[in-house]
Amino acid sequence: MAKRAEKSTPCQDHAIGRFITFEGGEGSGKSTQIQMLADHLKSQGIETLVTREPGGSPGAEIVRHLLLSGVGKLLGADAETLLFAAARDDHVHQVIRPALDKGTWVLCDRFTDSTAAYQGAAGKVDPAFIQALTHATIGRLEPDLTFILDVPVAVGLQRAIKRRGRTAADRFEGESLAFHESLREAYRRIAADNPARCVVIDANAEPAKVAERIREALQSRLPAPSSVGAGA
Repeated sequence: MAKRAEKSTPCQDHAIGRFITFEGGEGSGKSTQIQMLADHLKSQGIETLVTREPGGSPGAEIVRHLLLSGVGKLLGADAETLLFAAARDDHVHQVIRPALDKGTWVLCDRFTDSTAAYQGAAGKVDPAFIQALTHATIGRLEPDLTFILDVPVAVGLQRAIKRRGRTAADRFEGESLAFHESLREAYRRIAADNPARCVVIDANAEPAKVAERIREALQSRLPAPSSVGAGA
């Protein structure tokens, strides 16, 4: 990770650009809901960027391939966490921060809460180590709003199986049921600890209904242009 001359400042400093993250376990429907919200915002005339972690920038996509292949797991939990941090460093400084600086709304599939849940709570990596990496890579950057999509573990894993078809399970889909249950609980704790930022969305419903819940939460939680509402 290259050393940066200046730390990131909170995206709340931006008059227009907003940083919205989507979190949740496997098969929670994040990708679908991000695209649906992006389409909604664009229909309201709001410039919107959809991105993801790990990945989202050329360098981070290379790291993503390594992580999902299972190489990180072979190196150990701390080393895997370092790889996630390296990918996030590149992603933030190459994609997220420049977009926010232009006033673009950024919708990101996973961010720091995923590290806290997957590597921290479920993977047993020291939270102090994760916090140090977060400070070193992104400084004070924090999402304006985080949607945590909550589904029963069995439902999410069944969705993941249907989505990938005959393709082998990736690094995290292949973990034990207990691992995935711990993830769900970790996300619930994150939401309880950060009520001003996080909204838990019951995602065990049809995508259109989940999208409606997300738009309603966006309208009530996040200051936005008057044209952004729940009706479109």
